[in-house]
Amino acid sequence: MKKGKNVTVFLMGVLLSGLLALQSCGGGKPKEPTDESGSSFPRTKTLYLAGSQWGDPNTFNPLAESWQAAWPVGDRFNLMYEPLLAYNSLDGKIEPVLGTLVSKDNDSIVVDLNPEAKWSDGTPVTSADVKFIFELGRRFKNAATAFTVEFITGINVAKVDVNGVSVERLSFIVDKKGRNNPLVILDHLQAVRIVPAHVFEKLLSENNNDLSAVQKLKIDDNPVVSGPYNLETYSNEKIVVKRRDDYWGAKAIYGGKLPGPQYIIHPIFKSNDHFAIALQKGNLDASQTFIPRIWLKKKDGVSTWKADAPYYVPGSIPMLLINTTKAPLNDKNFRRALAAAINYANIKELAVSGYSPDIQPGLIMQSGIEGKYFSADDAKTYGVTYNLENAKKMLADAGYRSVFKSDGSLDYMTDKAGNKLPTLSIKSPAGWSDWEAMVSIAVKGMRDAGIDVREGFVDAGLYWPALPSGDFDLIMHKPAAAVTPSLPWSRFESIMSSRNWVPVGGDNKMNENQGRYNQPGTKEYNKAVDSLLKVIPILSDDAQLTEAYRQLNKIFMQDQPALPLCHLAEQYYEFSNANWKNWPDETNPYAPPLLPWIGASTKILWQLQPAK
Repeated sequence: MKKGKNVTVFLMGVLLSGLLALQSCGGGKPKEPTDESGSSFPRTKTLYLAGSQWGDPNTFNPLAESWQAAWPVGDRFNLMYEPLLAYNSLDGKIEPVLGTLVSKDNDSIVVDLNPEAKWSDGTPVTSADVKFIFELGRRFKNAATAFTVEFITGINVAKVDVNGVSVERLSFIVDKKGRNNPLVILDHLQAVRIVPAHVFEKLLSENNNDLSAVQKLKIDDNPVVSGPYNLETYSNEKIVVKRRDDYWGAKAIYGGKLPGPQYIIHPIFKSNDHFAIALQKGNLDASQTFIPRIWLKKKDGVSTWKADAPYYVPGSIPMLLINTTKAPLNDKNFRRALAAAINYANIKELAVSGYSPDIQPGLIMQSGIEGKYFSADDAKTYGVTYNLENAKKMLADAGYRSVFKSDGSLDYMTDKAGNKLPTLSIKSPAGWSDWEAMVSIAVKGMRDAGIDVREGFVDAGLYWPALPSGDFDLIMHKPAAAVTPSLPWSRFESIMSSRNWVPVGGDNKMNENQGRYNQPGTKEYNKAVDSLLKVIPILSDDAQLTEAYRQLNKIFMQDQPALPLCHLAEQYYEFSNANWKNWPDETNPYAPPLLPWIGASTKILWQLQPAK
């Protein structure tokens, strides 16, 4: 639906009373039912969710880059355009959406397409749609799926009989001469949203086969979708989607049941504080925003996955990436001293309100699905923990000296040759309060240890280009932020892979290993890192896999190419029972702790019930 429908009134938290009357608007077109507040969206039929849209919605085009497309089209959202599969981060199982996982091995990932799947225009979802979106990256370098080309050589299609029903079976063939990585193909199958080929092939034809021209289209007027909701209206205040009562999955997946909410509204606020206040007042039903001291909000009916600290399920590791091409950061002894100077307990309690368990050295979380690969003995033997005196000793033993002013404050540092070192800077987006707090605590500890470093808070427009170009000394980042089947491999790949290593300068960019660690061809290059990263995705023996991860984690701890700061949730999952009840939590874990528009958590919409 195009922008501008008369739904700008945003009044919530009011009980539905009396009979709802249909009223007419200009041109005789009926309005949606209204409640006593005059809102077009009755509260008992409307779910208010937030945390994924922070600015004006620019496009709802599924072929646009995910960061350009508005909620619920960008990122990994399931409401309008669906993937083949969904990943359940609680138990590691692959759940069906448009398809069902049949098998996975080092040769192929096999998926059966659901024969009941249909687009909103009544056209069946077929293998042609799947092949269109995946092969778009082979046809156009600027396609959002261009990254899949290195992993999949092709998609074979066969007709098979499943319980007397003819089904299209899709085999995604592992490119063994390329990346040879079935793990990442699993990631792709739950991340790539399938689009209607018959719609977008026509648009390409009308635009002279120019994908860039098609990507500029808004696709906001009655888009053809497969998901349970479709775009209803939007403005700079909110985005509204409406339930599709003819959604194919209601019968094929959910036993004939429709999602509870008829409408889902994502209000657009300007800060975390606005989201927190709306949640406390019951004007929001769930959010994924950072709310400090969440325990103080519980009296207002705000709940989290866990009743007590750390309140959330750990899923990501914010960290400081280190530019290992710059002196003294090219010295692993200096980097380990940085790690010893950071007060991780203060970061946990002061920066992120206790939302992290006690962090352990390394890149493997000690809990959850990846916890089976964590070794406490290795962390104790090879890892660095907070100890200011130890940090000072590491620096002195490596030949570094701190020079202080007459008032006792740090002036500068010198290297082992006595040369004055420049002041280091930690780059981080300005206004990201939790990240700013982490950086400030890290800087304080480092300066207390005699390390000359300062905060470098910059506009997001400067931050994002700096990451791939290497324009930083140290930089805040959260690599492999989404919990996917490839973790923890994908986290190691993001920090340590030398596969596409290029030096800093010119137009050179790296989308992984932005710190330029482990440069090939140098005497410091450790070929075991890339060998382990290459073999882990094709290992099926648990003992061999565990040992490979232990070896890789040991190298990380010894070389310290990045500084993990805490273990945070994939999403800050907060909800209110004021208007909708039966949200999943640790006592009722029927879905992962994510808002009900992503992955296996979309099923929450079928379990929610009006509270009043």
